[in-house]
Amino acid sequence: MRIRTALASFAIFLVPAVGFAASSSMFTADKPVTRSAFLEQAVKAFGIPAPETTVSLPYRRVPQNLSDTLQRAQSRGALAVFGSNLDAGKNITLGEAVQVLAALGQFPPTHTGVLFRDVPAANTNLVRAVAIALEKSWVTPQSKLLFGTKNQLKGTEAELLIRKASGLAVPVVVPAKSGETPTSQTIRITLGTKGQSSSSLPKEALLQTLWKLIQDEYLYEDNINSDAAAYAAAAAMMQSLGDPYSIFMKPVDSREFQSQFDGSVTGIGAQVEYVDGFLTIVTPLPGSPAEKAGLQPSDQILSADGVSIVNIGFYDAVEKIRGPKGTSVKLRIRRSGSEFDVTVERAAVVVPEVDISWQGKVAVVKILQFGTTTDTKLRGVMMKIEEQKPQGIILDLRNNPGGLLHAADQVVSNFVPLGTTVAQIRSKNSLRNETTDQQPTVDAATPLVVLVNGGSASASEIVAGALQDTKRATLVGQKTFGKGTVQEVLQFNDQSAIKMTVAEWLTPNGRHINKLGIEPDIAVEDAAAQLSKALELIINPAPAARTR
Repeated sequence: MRIRTALASFAIFLVPAVGFAASSSMFTADKPVTRSAFLEQAVKAFGIPAPETTVSLPYRRVPQNLSDTLQRAQSRGALAVFGSNLDAGKNITLGEAVQVLAALGQFPPTHTGVLFRDVPAANTNLVRAVAIALEKSWVTPQSKLLFGTKNQLKGTEAELLIRKASGLAVPVVVPAKSGETPTSQTIRITLGTKGQSSSSLPKEALLQTLWKLIQDEYLYEDNINSDAAAYAAAAAMMQSLGDPYSIFMKPVDSREFQSQFDGSVTGIGAQVEYVDGFLTIVTPLPGSPAEKAGLQPSDQILSADGVSIVNIGFYDAVEKIRGPKGTSVKLRIRRSGSEFDVTVERAAVVVPEVDISWQGKVAVVKILQFGTTTDTKLRGVMMKIEEQKPQGIILDLRNNPGGLLHAADQVVSNFVPLGTTVAQIRSKNSLRNETTDQQPTVDAATPLVVLVNGGSASASEIVAGALQDTKRATLVGQKTFGKGTVQEVLQFNDQSAIKMTVAEWLTPNGRHINKLGIEPDIAVEDAAAQLSKALELIINPAPAARTR
């Protein structure tokens, strides 16, 4: 399973800390992909901007929901393969797909001596696209004589092709073992190379020799556990990166990690990250045991039940705090240089997402994390709010640690025009724009104020930065957390997984926020005063310029 994230560390025993930009698979794995679906995902993957002027399309009728995608694709000449009849619902073939991708990527002409029976020399566009696909290893030909141009692409094949062509990280499907029911896509990572091949395991001979010596000579044979050894080595490899947001997860941790986005977890109810060897509170959940115990953002947890958890690794620290529902754990807390003990009762914690309230005619939309509920249901909620013609809207992102990147896109899409840039995503090999893909639900004239504080992180900062840069909203409160990197979660066939930093994001105007945060337009320290200020800006708007 691959999830694109804008996240920090996650409290596996709690809830995700700072921002998870997860994106699900582009298509249904074993179903054919239509031309329209392929075009939509390919245009997004390449980050094709909207043309400055309207582009003439070669079709009589264009579905409204496809207009923007087709405009972008046509600006690169990517629709030529379909002639005068798009037939959007028709399944796309491999030959059509490589021609679309070659055009979108504007790859330079290439030549190859390889000929196939199903690639007519007279079809110069197809010949060129096939040559590019072979040169760049997008696909493997069907055989020595056939490229496979007429083969309809299924979801997994189409996604892999788009990812390879656009430079995104590439998953390879690993079939489930006999008798297993595949509940998610599992992957094997195809490692890229830089210069000479670097895909071999570092110190492979040393590690193999060490493992053989353990098996042959180690006295306490019952202590030898191959799975534990492999997982420890994988964890150490990720830890060697020195990146607190890149970690390895054993199967049990991976399963609990995935469940966090479904809305329920077990623990003390605080979102945490691992910073410089310290398990650190990002924010306690509203109504959680952690909040009731008085835990606050930036608190460092030094020990659990008298056992130090400093510098022992993220998951080892987490394990010390975990425990059955109804039991208690005594935590040693460091806050602003002072240390004290707090006893917290463990509980099953329901992770809330969206809470709607009204202050007179002003709608207050509080988002506590960007999970599946926000991703799939918020737009419907916003439509109902718009039907009531609010005097203004307050978007409360305080103490929101982030979540799914696509959910952040969906939030922003309610307030800005279709195709608006939400963030710039800079990966190792590319820079692309993340843009909204739906029409706004809220009238552009409706005043919007966004509340932020030091617990607003990652996906929250993406939303705040986008609405600030586009001048759609006024930001009120405190400087945000400063989480500006993007992680992907890659799940393997044994259900273990890694979460690895693969990119960083910038605001639409190119502002870096990692470790810097976003400054509000109007700084207000007191939490109650922040809401009051937001209401004042909406009910009694002043013509004065923003102060930053």
